[in-house]
Amino acid sequence: MDLLIGLDGAGAKTAGVYRALREAIVDGRLPAGHRLPATRVLAADLGVARNSVATAYERLVAEGYLVSRVGSGTYVAPVAETPAPRQAPADPLRPRAGWTFAPLPTGAAGPAPRYDFRPGVPDARLFPFDTWRRLVAAELRLGANQPGGYADPAGHPALRAAIARYLGYSRSVRAGADDVLVTNGTQHALDLIGRVLLRPGDVAVVEEPGYPPARRLLESLGARVVGVPVDEHGLVVDALPGAARVVYATPSHQFPLGRPMSLARRHALLEWARRRPVAIVEDDYDSEFRYSARPLEPLHSLDSAGRVLYVGTFSKSMLPSVRIGFVLAPAALYPALTAARQLGDGYGQVAVQAALARFIDEGQLARHVRRAGRVYAERHARIVAALGSYEQLEVVPSAAGLHVTALAARSAPVVAAAARRGVALDDLGSYGRDSTGFVFGFGAIDPALLDEGLAIFGAVLSET
Repeated sequence: MDLLIGLDGAGAKTAGVYRALREAIVDGRLPAGHRLPATRVLAADLGVARNSVATAYERLVAEGYLVSRVGSGTYVAPVAETPAPRQAPADPLRPRAGWTFAPLPTGAAGPAPRYDFRPGVPDARLFPFDTWRRLVAAELRLGANQPGGYADPAGHPALRAAIARYLGYSRSVRAGADDVLVTNGTQHALDLIGRVLLRPGDVAVVEEPGYPPARRLLESLGARVVGVPVDEHGLVVDALPGAARVVYATPSHQFPLGRPMSLARRHALLEWARRRPVAIVEDDYDSEFRYSARPLEPLHSLDSAGRVLYVGTFSKSMLPSVRIGFVLAPAALYPALTAARQLGDGYGQVAVQAALARFIDEGQLARHVRRAGRVYAERHARIVAALGSYEQLEVVPSAAGLHVTALAARSAPVVAAAARRGVALDDLGSYGRDSTGFVFGFGAIDPALLDEGLAIFGAVLSET
């Protein structure tokens, strides 16, 4: 590896080489044990006399920063000074005024808890990795998908067509390839919609309780975010502010409560939107997995006024690491959303998009969803039965998705105590004001540990 040091300071070349090397050792850029270039090589690289480098090396050896080994070379001494912490400048760059966001925990760091009931995580053990690896490898070969060029920001044409067909037979959504914009997941889709539709100060509505990242994203765009309550029928339409420009909702499987929006409430929401210049973002994030009744028609299928943008993701039906989602947009918005996608990150991973198109068209996705759905249905039933046995809890009816919610009089202390015993679950209170209860995911939990984890939770619930 080439050694890059600067000699811009005033003074003799020897002193400059010495100073630059010492600073690199002290601040850790040259770690202990690192072999330095030969004096002739470094002198040529720096454009100085070899004697200047040799003298600097000798001085650093004498001071204990370097060690010279005959026949081997010159190395940074193992007792070199500990790197000093980087000092912030007197006037550092800061986020713009009003930016108060920090990254949310993702669970990516550290080992998973023994009893992992965290919601929103599918079971990677159920995924057909061998099939997926074959498809991706085929699309990465030389000559596939024009790897030397740039791609369509709307997404790979074959994937857009495959998504349209898949939604047609799985969700009764009428769409063509030209209606589909491929994104890096649901959050990316919502970001594009917000960029195109919202100005600072515009009103955006989210469900209360609801999905925190959606609220944070809309707030980051400068919107005035209003939480609207959810009852047993779904989002309370009568509570919607008339000035709303965007309404974000999860009608098929409300997050985090789990209830579907009733048909009457869907019609009421669409009629309310028809009279206003407002967009409804329908997030259909995990309704592929159903355990009882047939799903209600999506808002998108009932919409005759062009108010609904239908958003979906493959993070739950496949894997979170497959960062592909989509949005079905009205024709008037599609060009602007495509331009926003192009401005933001150009386009997605073409080979992965092409592989996903084949995964869908070969029927692999449908087969995987059926197989995984049977496993999830069994876990769903076990959790509902266990939680229903505790008189302190009120299990919220749910027929889809990867989590179950139970209401309770108090939850935060129980969640904390359960965590100390290796049981990880979410406090319903973290999703909205005046909400207490527990959110149990069942995608990540080892099925062999499911009953044991529920038993430990029950003991904690009784003791706390």
